[in-house]
Amino acid sequence: MGQQEKVSTSLADAVSEEISTSLAPVDAELARRYPGDPGTRQPVHTVYVPGDAFDAGTIRSWGDRALAALDEHAPDAATFGRVLGLPDDLAEPVYTRVRAKLEREPVEDLRVDFEDGYHGRDEDADAARAARLLSEACARGTSAPYSGIRMKCMEAAVRDRGIRTTDVFLTGLMEHGGLPGGLVLTLPKVTYAEQVTAFVRLLEAFEKAHGLDAGRIGFEIQIETSQAILAADGTATVARMIDAAEGRATGLHYGTFDYSACLGVSAAHQASDHPAADHAKAIMQVAAAGTGVRVSDGSTNVLPVGGTGHVHEAWRLHYGLTRRALARAYYQGWDMHPGHLPTRYAAVFAFYREGLEAAAARLAAYVVRTEGDIMDEPATAKALGGYLLRGLDCGALDDAEVARLTGLTRAELDAFARPRRGDLTVTAQ
Repeated sequence: MGQQEKVSTSLADAVSEEISTSLAPVDAELARRYPGDPGTRQPVHTVYVPGDAFDAGTIRSWGDRALAALDEHAPDAATFGRVLGLPDDLAEPVYTRVRAKLEREPVEDLRVDFEDGYHGRDEDADAARAARLLSEACARGTSAPYSGIRMKCMEAAVRDRGIRTTDVFLTGLMEHGGLPGGLVLTLPKVTYAEQVTAFVRLLEAFEKAHGLDAGRIGFEIQIETSQAILAADGTATVARMIDAAEGRATGLHYGTFDYSACLGVSAAHQASDHPAADHAKAIMQVAAAGTGVRVSDGSTNVLPVGGTGHVHEAWRLHYGLTRRALARAYYQGWDMHPGHLPTRYAAVFAFYREGLEAAAARLAAYVVRTEGDIMDEPATAKALGGYLLRGLDCGALDDAEVARLTGLTRAELDAFARPRRGDLTVTAQ
């Protein structure tokens, strides 16, 4: 061994202590505003069903109708692969997993809609029925992993109706066994942060009335107006909305068609890949980064119905939009028709399966610090772990194959993907 190097310093310990004291408020603010990802599963989509049309068989019906669409328009992996442009080595595993998913868990996130999609005549009765049916499905183990309602917004014309529907629905859940673990509420057409604050006060009152823990009920904020992105003073309204939610916001959902119309985009060009949509979602993404609030893309209104030629064309469009969103880190979107489920899952499964070996190899190399042609940073190791976990959560990947390729257990993968603040540099040994 060589001679030990002499180490000298010039500053007294008091300097470090003084700096730490001065930054204590910043440390607290960082911890409060940017807690990081919650570490829970994020559904790959949200399915919207009108409150007057929702019934006990809705989820199974969507799966069966999606399977029937495959049987009619793509009865085998080769046909499905040709339609979507899947490589031969991916077509069979993707098709097999899509069919299995539609049989086992066709809907990951269900939203019973009492806003734009609702045309019923007795909203009280429909909201109470939705609460009962969702509670019964949870008790049977047949519910979607996540489910809830979209109520009317906090604008003056419909505010009272939205508040009442929320109350009827949540009260119904309490009467039928309590709030389920996967409960999700969606607040639409939010324009001002004060509307988010008002919804927080509503949920606080409900929690207090039923003796629930404060903050038990979270909600998504739907971004459908230009004012939700850019305030009159030029600041990002959506960032204020996250803060106004006081820790209850779980997601920001982009409303493709309302937002496009708000900006004057003509109907023929209203789509999730329009430049106006990209701008809005980029602002949402930056505002939500690190806060634990997740961003969801919107939907397409081109339905895969009718003749096989039109179905294939609609499938290619939906598949392409979904793949585009995934590449931009929008891991969730809306599906408005059962015919969208095959291409939703095909896009998601192909995205994770085609990158599995490369991501696993990079993460395994990072663990052992093996030299390769890519030098990954700790933050990239976190992203690689998150990529694999999302693939596992949705069924695109299997625990055994990920463990074999990475040498990591699910718990170890979680540690890479969801480290505590400041731990990124020490997760690998």
